[in-house]
Amino acid sequence: MPNDTQNDSFSVAGRNFTSRLLVGTGKYKDMQETREAIDASGAEIVTIAVRRTNIGQDQDQPNILTVLPPDEYTYLPNTAGCYDAKTAIRTCRLARELLDGHNLVKLEVLGDEKTLFPDVVQTLESAEVLIKDGFDVMVYTNDDPIMAKRLEELGCVAVMPLAAPIGSGLGVRNRLNIRTIVENAKVPILVDAGVGTASDAAVAMELGCDGVLMNTAIAAAQNPVLMASAMNKAIQAGREAYLAGRMPAKRFASASSPMDGLFF
Repeated sequence: MPNDTQNDSFSVAGRNFTSRLLVGTGKYKDMQETREAIDASGAEIVTIAVRRTNIGQDQDQPNILTVLPPDEYTYLPNTAGCYDAKTAIRTCRLARELLDGHNLVKLEVLGDEKTLFPDVVQTLESAEVLIKDGFDVMVYTNDDPIMAKRLEELGCVAVMPLAAPIGSGLGVRNRLNIRTIVENAKVPILVDAGVGTASDAAVAMELGCDGVLMNTAIAAAQNPVLMASAMNKAIQAGREAYLAGRMPAKRFASASSPMDGLFF
C-alpha cells in the first residue's frame, strides 16, 4: 500500500482517476449551483440521469453538457428511473448515441418506487446484454457479496453496492457485507446510495471501498457547495485512514502511557 494519497488513484475501464468521489447532477436549485457544488467536490466523474436530464434530447431546453464541459469531466450516464431491463438497455444506447459513442455507463434497474432497491434479476439480464454490446458497465446493486461477485464475473467494470436506500441518508447500514464485497473483488467497489453526511463517506472509504458516488447528500444539504467540500475532504481522510491501517479495536482500556519502564 502507498504511504500517502498524493499519487493514489483508481482505474475504471482503463481510465485512471485521482478523485474517488463521484457525484450526481440532479436536485440542485439551478445550473449554477450544480457547477459550484461539483467544483467544490473535486469530482472527475459526474453521473447524469439520461431520462431526467437534457444531454441533447431537447434542443429547446438547457443542456447540462454546456455547464459541465466534456473536456473537464468524465460523464457517467445512468439509467435512473428504469424498472426493467428493456428500458435500461434502451436508455444506455440512447446515451451512447447522444454522447458520440461514449460507452461508460452506470446501470441501475429498480425493483419498486417505494424502496428503490435494485431488481437484481433485471440488473443481471441488462448487464449481460450491455456488456456484449460493448458498454463498460458500472453497476448499482444491493449489498449482497454473492450478487456483487456474479456481476463482476459477468464483466462489469465496477460494482456499486448500496450503503442504504437511495436518498435515505442513513449511511452504511451493513459494514460487514461491504467489507466482504471489497475483500472478494478484483474490480473497483464504490458505495452508491445512502450516504448522508461526511462521516458516512469516510466510513465507506475506511472499509476499503475504491470510491463513493452520491447526489442527494450534497444537493439536499442546506449549503450544497459547503457539503460538497466536506465530502471531498471526508473521502480523502477515509482513504488515508484505510491505507494507514487502524489500531485493533479492544474491549477494555489500554493506557496511552504504559507503566512499564517508569523511572521510580
